[in-house]
Amino acid sequence: MQKETEATGELRRDVGLAGVISLGLGTAVGVSVFSVLAPATALAGPAMLVSMLIAMVPMMVFGVVYSFMGAAAPVTGASFEWPRRFVHPLLGFMISWLRILGSTAAMIVLSLVLVSYLNSAIALPLKPAMFAILLLVLLMNLLGVSAAAFGQTLMLVILLATCAIFSFGSMPSIEPASFTPFASEGLAGILAAIPLLISLFLGIESATEIGGEVRRPERNIPLGIALSVGLTAMIYFGVAVAAIGVLGAAGLAASDAPLLDAASISLGSWGKVLILVSATVAIGSSINATFIIMSRFLYAMAKAGMLPSILANVHERTGVPRPAIFLAFVLCCFGLFMPSNLVFLFLAVNIPTILKYGSTCLSSIMLMRREPELYEASTFKPPRAAVVGFAVTGIVLGAAIIVLGWSADWRPYALLGGWAVAGLLYYAAARAAPDQPKA
Repeated sequence: MQKETEATGELRRDVGLAGVISLGLGTAVGVSVFSVLAPATALAGPAMLVSMLIAMVPMMVFGVVYSFMGAAAPVTGASFEWPRRFVHPLLGFMISWLRILGSTAAMIVLSLVLVSYLNSAIALPLKPAMFAILLLVLLMNLLGVSAAAFGQTLMLVILLATCAIFSFGSMPSIEPASFTPFASEGLAGILAAIPLLISLFLGIESATEIGGEVRRPERNIPLGIALSVGLTAMIYFGVAVAAIGVLGAAGLAASDAPLLDAASISLGSWGKVLILVSATVAIGSSINATFIIMSRFLYAMAKAGMLPSILANVHERTGVPRPAIFLAFVLCCFGLFMPSNLVFLFLAVNIPTILKYGSTCLSSIMLMRREPELYEASTFKPPRAAVVGFAVTGIVLGAAIIVLGWSADWRPYALLGGWAVAGLLYYAAARAAPDQPKA
């Protein structure tokens, strides 16, 4: 039988500013930078650099809202707790319920792409290698959030170093003619590339999900998000300029592994090794960050009585929710049976993420109405009208992104719809049980 202190224990505040930044960067700078530059360049030509800057706008809007919420109401499992507390328990449950499927798909697509990159150096059996990656992440997270955050920070340092070497090392090989004509596909091409490039910035706000484990969250969360957005933009812009300059727009658009091809040309034979290391670290850090967040919102749901209470148990020595971590691992193992189509998987990941952003924007409005004292006490509080403006803008942008995704593949929408119906049935049954909280 679990000890009472274990079942009701509090999570430790072991994550500092470096951990906040590394979680944000580790989630955002992952598979996308190795996969979307080519199709974005095919749509916009060299002007995809402009599309990239425009794609930052929605994330900057969401970043302001998340910074405010992270300072005003820091809590672990924020994407569940905020809508549950400030809007309605059902909204909090449904957002996190959909994210269970979305996070599972994210872990699968990340491990799939990582194994695919590693296969260029050594032949690996796909599914067993993916399972081994999931098992390694499980073991790291069982050691405690500080160990996981340290591993995240270490991977981030390696990633930044390899990206810097690639960007600066490619400068002598950059041809100015590669950037002309700049807007070869016109304004229509620039706009068409924006929805694709938005995926580059998703996850910047990840540290808010472990707000209950962040030291000085009122300072570290807003500052960490701001620094994460800036550093992410610098990384992407530098890498994109180098790739276009070395390969040319046509060569970049036609490449299946653009960074690998560009590094081989500009840096020679060891350039391939550099990009393989960078890809392994970038995708590995995304896998680790995604797993941390997934286990924490399972913990938060259980603590609120919306999932079995055993998932809210916190291990006394490591201070982490081990049952929730194990459940996240089991779900990922089931995810190994999902289809390996990347478009399908990306949409299954992005739709719940965008819905999460929208619900957080709505929560920020309701926080100021229902608990204004939290707004007054927050160390990061834009004017009320500004918070409302950012929140409404974020909701509109999120809805537009979801609508645009339908044309790519409708099947993830059907899968998420069926999963949502299952969640509603579970929620109704849980509330009907006599020993369950009704709030």
